[in-house]
Amino acid sequence: MASRNDKQRAENVKSDTEKYRQAAEDALQQLDWAIGYLHGIHKTDISKALAKNRSFIRRRLMDRPEEPLPDQQTSEA
Repeated sequence: MASRNDKQRAENVKSDTEKYRQAAEDALQQLDWAIGYLHGIHKTDISKALAKNRSFIRRRLMDRPEEPLPDQQTSEA
C-alpha cells in the first residue's frame, strides 16, 4: 500500500506539473500575441518563423494540435 507520504508526494508532483503547464500556456499566449503583432506590421518572415517554432512546441512538447500560421488564419467577421 502507498503511504501517506507517497500520496502527498504524488499530489505535489501533479500540482507542480500543472503549474508548469499553465506557465507554458501563458508563454505561448504571449508568443501568439507577438506573432500577430509582427504579422500585422508586415514582418511576415519573422512571424512565420516564430509560428513554426510555436507549432513545434505545441505539437512535440505539449501534445497539443497545431495552429495555423498567421497568413493562413481566416477572419471571422
